[in-house]
Amino acid sequence: MARRGRRRSGGARPDVGAQRRRAPRPAERGIIPVLADIARDVDDAVKRPPTRPAVRTKFQVVALLVREERARVMADGALPAAKQAQELKRLDGVATLLAKVAARDTSLLELLAEDARLSDAARAYKASVMGDDGPEPPEEPERPAPAAPPPGAQKRVVPQSAISRRLANPFLAPDFEAATERAATRPRRLAGWELLEPLFRSFEEASPRTPSSMALPEAGSVAESHGRALMPHQAQVVAATTRGHRTFLLADEPGLGKTAQALLAAQAADAFPLLVVAPNVVKTNWAHEVELWTPQRRVTVVHGDGDRVDAFADVVVVNYEILSRHVDWLGDLGFRGMVVDEAHFIKNKSSQRSQHVLALSEQIRERTTRPLLMALTGTPLINDIEDFRAIWQFLGWIDDTKPIGKLTTALEEAGLTPADRGFYASARADVVAMGIVRRRKVDVAADIPARRVADLPVELEGAVGRSVRAAEVALQRRLVDRYRAALAARDADVVVEDVDLDLARRVAAAELKDSSSKACGENVFSMVRRIGQAKAGLAADYAAQLARNVGKVVFFAKHVDVMDQAEQTFADRGIRYASIRGDQTPTVRQKNLAAFTDDPDVSIAVCSLTAAGVGLNLQVASNLVLAELSWTHAEQTQAIDRIHRIGQSEPVTAWRVIAAQTIDSKIAELIDSKSGLAARALDGAAGEDVASSTDVQLDTLVELLTDALAAEGVG
Repeated sequence: MARRGRRRSGGARPDVGAQRRRAPRPAERGIIPVLADIARDVDDAVKRPPTRPAVRTKFQVVALLVREERARVMADGALPAAKQAQELKRLDGVATLLAKVAARDTSLLELLAEDARLSDAARAYKASVMGDDGPEPPEEPERPAPAAPPPGAQKRVVPQSAISRRLANPFLAPDFEAATERAATRPRRLAGWELLEPLFRSFEEASPRTPSSMALPEAGSVAESHGRALMPHQAQVVAATTRGHRTFLLADEPGLGKTAQALLAAQAADAFPLLVVAPNVVKTNWAHEVELWTPQRRVTVVHGDGDRVDAFADVVVVNYEILSRHVDWLGDLGFRGMVVDEAHFIKNKSSQRSQHVLALSEQIRERTTRPLLMALTGTPLINDIEDFRAIWQFLGWIDDTKPIGKLTTALEEAGLTPADRGFYASARADVVAMGIVRRRKVDVAADIPARRVADLPVELEGAVGRSVRAAEVALQRRLVDRYRAALAARDADVVVEDVDLDLARRVAAAELKDSSSKACGENVFSMVRRIGQAKAGLAADYAAQLARNVGKVVFFAKHVDVMDQAEQTFADRGIRYASIRGDQTPTVRQKNLAAFTDDPDVSIAVCSLTAAGVGLNLQVASNLVLAELSWTHAEQTQAIDRIHRIGQSEPVTAWRVIAAQTIDSKIAELIDSKSGLAARALDGAAGEDVASSTDVQLDTLVELLTDALAAEGVG
């Protein structure tokens, strides 16, 4: 009865559950029926997302106890064979139920990893479960109670690479110019005036024709970078940096190349090492862009505790979610520049992430004369003008109470006070001249193609990422075994020193045929689907960011579970969406379509790639997210054509989310190459789509096989 009482305290409608639960039969005594009951409760809870932390704890503990109980049963030599088989069968039943639960919420898979951390709550819950109907929990050795951390304190780490860099350069040369510059900009005539509120109000009271972007120089000689052409509006920001400008609030709309502008501005300002703080979904893309635009610079991406970070790199990329762990060593690294991507993430100055970003920028300004500081965001204002406050402070334009530095000088030189009629227009112009750059797609339409595809590489981390990579290795191993078996069956007189590509294609064709007929088992189709499921949350995150930045966005996916996960993400964030699927009646479909096109509060259309890829007019949006890859370029083009059609007034950007370092990247390259799309960024360059989906599938397997053989030294 003690166990049942505890279960009542955490579950819904405990009395009903208690009435339905029968007393266990003698054969069911022990811990297994307890685990089965908890697993069923977890299954019920996961059917009603989102999955709460308490449910995740139960899932992890049951999985751990099933594993331990299986090992105990297998090692029990005194247990009769029949009884042992019966116990293992019952454990298999619980394990099967847990597998179904994990299939509904793939984020639970990370709790099954060998190195998954067991929280204090999980330890306590495990002990209570074992004490109910199972063996007594083993006594843990006594450990001294840790000192209580200060309120709000987070885990801090210092990677070994950062220690090595510190030892290699134990001090930073003092820079007295920074202190001199600050001392020279103290307010004189405006001393005693409240200035921040009038500065913010100057943006609210501006007339529609007031410039919202600083004057930029002509592109000049920076139109090319390592063989890659810059668009004129991009080259202007780089030219401004070359002329000495060092702070930018770059508020271009998504799709106008803010990342490239920031990296080339850093190159022009010699602002390396450069710190980049970005959302998790785009940090891998930052590394990709560094390799494209500044290939002579080394880049490192901080994951987890930073065990693999290269502190000697020129560009260090870290995401907001783990910044608190790394803020100490990042502050001591001696950065000469800092970029904050999606800078509206720091709008709440009381948040920990905002405080860390501001502290790091302050350390950089103290140690470096005129560092490069760039805030990138397509939405500088989320709620009201006060959202500017944290961004301006990051850039060094203001502090907690007043304008500072060059902004103070500009306000003083204007000769006006907040009591003067012309102060607000003058003050706004002074702030804009500090480095606010805002261009919309429609403003620079002549610079960019009418339609383009932009790849967004993402990293699959944790247990899900490891599982996907392990499955890919297993598939490669099977292909290699097939290939070697076919070689062994050949005439002994036939000798092939390099990879026999004809044989490789026959092996791939056989694997593809088997994959198409198998009802279960890991194959190229199941792998691609798993990758799509793993990308779903990241793709939805990016779509949500786009919706905040530019308004309406179309989200395309192939599978229902990916659409479900995306819609749950949008619902959790309070973003209204319309769903367009293949199982809807024409009436429901038209109603949802009208909601997206006509209701300004409906930001995202979640569409099935097969059901909504033709016959729809969605040109109310100019941005589209492709969460899953198609097997042909034609299917991808059909989706893009839903928004790139007559009536579209802006250039269209399709953001294609690709799982880096997986089969996903190979498929994307093959689709592009087989479509004749030599330059996807140039409108009208899309060639005739002569390749079928089977061609892409076959060549994907051939590449997997040849890559594996090359790694073994064949060819």
